[in-house]
Amino acid sequence: MVSPYVISGLAPFALAASLLAFPALAADQETTEESASTSSPMETAKSAEKGALKNPYSTDDAKVVEEGHEIYMAAGCNGCHGGTGGGGMGPPLSNPVWVYGNDGDILFRLIALGTTGLQEQGYTRKGSENVVGPMPPHGNIVKSNDDMWKIIAWIWSINPPDKSASAAQ
Repeated sequence: MVSPYVISGLAPFALAASLLAFPALAADQETTEESASTSSPMETAKSAEKGALKNPYSTDDAKVVEEGHEIYMAAGCNGCHGGTGGGGMGPPLSNPVWVYGNDGDILFRLIALGTTGLQEQGYTRKGSENVVGPMPPHGNIVKSNDDMWKIIAWIWSINPPDKSASAAQ
């Protein structure tokens, strides 16, 4: 029988060999300019000036909207907000009540930092909704800024942002 210590001692060599054999495993596959940066959505939300975050995507791009919905589902957002955004234990994303507002900067920060982190940055509640608890941070669950913007594009496809409220901020 081979000792587990011998096997575990070989693990670094096996990893190195697989990376040499399959260089794509070692390379970051992200290709967009924004996701090419090393910042996570959490880091971006913490470091960006208030009001500076803008969604590069339009809800007119059906492919982006579909990708956004797929990322939303993969990140587990449907567990609280429902698969179609109709709500559940968390508030529906499809109704007109937005507790903090629904412009891109606020939604990016809210998803990345959660409600506590958003409030720590000086954002305040504008509305009220029955919810079980606060929004937890997902800035390290959503893998890139690009993915975050695609999720927001999908949210806007089911509930467009209030242009007058966004312009006032």
